[in-house]
Amino acid sequence: MTQKSDNRGCNMLNGLVKWARGKSPWVCHLNCGSCNGCDIEIVAALMPRFDLERFGVLLEGTPRHADVLLATGPVTRQIRDRVVRVYEQVPDPKFVVCVGTCGVSGSPFYPGYNVLGGVDAAIPVDMYVPGCPARPDAIAYGVLKLLGTLDPVAQALVEKIEAEHDTTGLVYTPEEMDEQRASTESLGQSPARG
Repeated sequence: MTQKSDNRGCNMLNGLVKWARGKSPWVCHLNCGSCNGCDIEIVAALMPRFDLERFGVLLEGTPRHADVLLATGPVTRQIRDRVVRVYEQVPDPKFVVCVGTCGVSGSPFYPGYNVLGGVDAAIPVDMYVPGCPARPDAIAYGVLKLLGTLDPVAQALVEKIEAEHDTTGLVYTPEEMDEQRASTESLGQSPARG
């Protein structure tokens, strides 16, 4: 009897945590070595013009309290371990949004002697927002699309945005990014510049 009630309490608590995270995800920004172009655009996405805060998105200074990691810049041999350490500090369930062409593919530095590639060379990525720099509306849309996987209300908003606007190429899921990379490589283009 006690075991069953404990499981029900844990299930209810897990459901409450999932609901709360879907309603108010906190994001932490991680610069892996970018030129600060995408960093400025992340700040712009959090400002009143795009106002991600109305969707419950708050910027958090420490990864230990964040739900989403916004990562920019290429991953080098020197920073790889630090990126992994920061990723491990984010509590589960954790999500990573990779922002900018350098974070997506390591461009224009990859394949340099010290550059391992994009952020996904070190940690798993849930959403890619390409661009040099990535546009603030694309960053906001990428975070919202990620939230759509957690919250039906956010999913309805994403569907409305997709119905009213052309969102082609603004953001990519990992599967879409793999297809994009394969298509640019088959054309003989570098995926970093494709």
